[in-house]
Amino acid sequence: MEKLRIVFMGTPEFAVGILDTIIKNNYEVVGVITAVDKPAGRGQKIKYSAVKEYALENNLRLLQPSNLKEETFLAELQSLNANLQVVVAFRMLPEVVWRMPKLGTFNLHASLLPNYRGAAPINWAIINGETKTGVTTFFIDDKIDTGAMILSKEIGISSEENAGELHDRLMLLGSDAVVETLSLIEKGNVRTTIQIDNSEIKTAYKLNRENCKVDWSKSATEIHNLIRGLSPYPSAWCFFKDNNEEWNVKLYEAKIILEEHNFSTGQIITNKKEIKVAVKDGFVQIKSLQLPGKKKMLAHELLNGVTFSERAQAE
Repeated sequence: MEKLRIVFMGTPEFAVGILDTIIKNNYEVVGVITAVDKPAGRGQKIKYSAVKEYALENNLRLLQPSNLKEETFLAELQSLNANLQVVVAFRMLPEVVWRMPKLGTFNLHASLLPNYRGAAPINWAIINGETKTGVTTFFIDDKIDTGAMILSKEIGISSEENAGELHDRLMLLGSDAVVETLSLIEKGNVRTTIQIDNSEIKTAYKLNRENCKVDWSKSATEIHNLIRGLSPYPSAWCFFKDNNEEWNVKLYEAKIILEEHNFSTGQIITNKKEIKVAVKDGFVQIKSLQLPGKKKMLAHELLNGVTFSERAQAE
C-alpha cells in the first residue's frame, strides 16, 4: 500500500466540501491549486475563491497559476512531490499537468457519466426533468469528462428540488465517492470502465443568458424545471411587460397548475396573493422572484407594492 501525497485542484464551494472530507479522513494534501483572484460585485473588490479561503484557514500550501503551462508553476507543482492529483470543479488541465503524478489525476464530476459532461451537470439534470443523477470519479485524459471511470454513486431527484438543494446533496455524495476512490488507489484495487459514446448522451452545456431565459410557449412542467434547475444561481429570467413598462425579472420558485383556460400564452394573472402566468397546458404560479434593483421576494410581498393590469404579459 502506497501512502498518498495529494495535490487538490478546485475553485467553488462544491470543491471545498470534498477537500474538507479528504483532510478529515487523514489524507496528506501537499498542495492546493485554485483560480487566480478576480474582482467581483459592484465595487469590483478582489474576491478569493471558496477553495482559497479554505486553504488559507487550514494552512495548506496554495498555488494560483494564471497559466497552467508556465514553467515556474510546473516547477513548483513538481516540487510538491505529489503522487496523485484530485480535481473537483476546476478547469481543463494540460497533459503535462495531469500526467505528472505517478498514480495519475482523477476528477469528480457531478453526473452519472457519460451523461452530462460539461460545465453545468447539476443544473441540466433538473432542467431536463431527470429523476436521478449522481457523481462519477474518473482518470483525466485529453478531452473533457471522457476518461476511464473509477466509480459512480447514484441519487434520486425530487420533483420540487432545486439546483442549490441538489448541489448540497451531491457534495456529500461526492465526498464519499472521492474517499472511496482514494482508498481504492491507495490499496492498488482500481478497476476502471471505459466510457462508451452514443447518440443519446446528454450534454451539460455552459449556462448563458439565452439558455436561462424562460420560453413561455413550453409546457408548465418544462418551465418549472428550468426555474428550479437554475435556482438559486444563476436564475431563470424573463421580461414582465405592462402599460409600456418592462422589467427584467429573475424567477426562483414556481408551482405547476395543470388546467384548461382561455388566457393567452404568457398572460399574467394576479390577485392579492398570487402571480400566475398562462401557458398552453395550465399556469405557472410564481412563488419567488426579483425585480431590478429590488431584493428577492415572495409573490405576495411584491403585490403589496405593485399592481398589474389585465394586459400584463410575460415574455
